[in-house]
Amino acid sequence: MREEITYASWKYVDAGKEAADLYIMNHADSGDVVITQDIGLASTLLLKGVYAMSPRGYLFHENDMQTALDMRFLHAKARRRGDYGKGPKPFEAEDRIRFVTELTKILSKFAGINR
Repeated sequence: MREEITYASWKYVDAGKEAADLYIMNHADSGDVVITQDIGLASTLLLKGVYAMSPRGYLFHENDMQTALDMRFLHAKARRRGDYGKGPKPFEAEDRIRFVTELTKILSKFAGINR
């Protein structure tokens, strides 16, 4: 009999606003990789030793988190005043390349390959 290897599984959480974030925070372990654009979630995960990366391929670092959280707060405050920016830049080929490059570096560490 052949053993089936599972690389991923679906998890269903409540529809609440923060339900997915709470699930991820409670189940991510040191060394896991999480792709998120949520700076608050990333800052929490970094404290657990989790690799947190944006969908555009930027790896979050603990020493940059306070500035990122401060900027998030200021932007939220501006939105409450009615100041809305243009929104995010379009996703481009260089974002995809950066993502693949950074993810490859992380996975290479796991495999013991120096890149």
